[in-house]
Amino acid sequence: MFAQKKVTLPLGRHKIILLDEADSMTSGAQQALRRTMEIYSNTTRFALACNTSAKIIEPIQSRCAIVRFSRLSDRDILDRLLKVVQTENVPYVPEGLEAVVFTADGDMRQALNNLQATYSGFHFVNQDNVFKVCDQPHPLHVINIIRHTVGGNIDDAYAGLKQLYDLGYSASDIITTLFRVVKNYEMPEFVKLEYLKEIGFAHMRIADGVGSILQLSGLLAKLCMARDKAITV
Repeated sequence: MFAQKKVTLPLGRHKIILLDEADSMTSGAQQALRRTMEIYSNTTRFALACNTSAKIIEPIQSRCAIVRFSRLSDRDILDRLLKVVQTENVPYVPEGLEAVVFTADGDMRQALNNLQATYSGFHFVNQDNVFKVCDQPHPLHVINIIRHTVGGNIDDAYAGLKQLYDLGYSASDIITTLFRVVKNYEMPEFVKLEYLKEIGFAHMRIADGVGSILQLSGLLAKLCMARDKAITV
């Protein structure tokens, strides 16, 4: 009805229809939308916001200019969080905001949700409270695991992994945190690339449903081997 509505606009101006979460539309609804876009293209412009562009049917994609937005940098997220906690008088420590930034992984909405949830639950933002609310493995535990694999000490690395697994964290939670930690871990670049490759393969297998402790243990062994392989090459 909005597209049909006749309005007087300056030359070169159009009505704008913004559809949020467009990738949640069914295929039939998108086909109907395509027809609407064709009929009213002279007077109306359509903007579709989505998380996964692949879920938008090809006839609509071909009629659109696709603009992709990358994840925000940690600096940008931290700057916004500082403004929020100062405006709302939220008690915090710097390490707590660092933990919020880590759990957000470039998503500002996730960062604000995690900050609000932590304050609502504990009325204080620190590392432990953030990771309790977000229910993610603590990066310090994962850093210890990585340090042991870099040193070739698979027994201690497995002990740290078993501790996280026994706490109830899923293989998906552990592998995701492992990937984030390795990205920022201080190690030679060629070793880091080997680590990321092996973690990527393991993540793919876990996504297929193979998420046992055995799969994660095998990853640790490959990380220890990847280090030696990278150095040899």
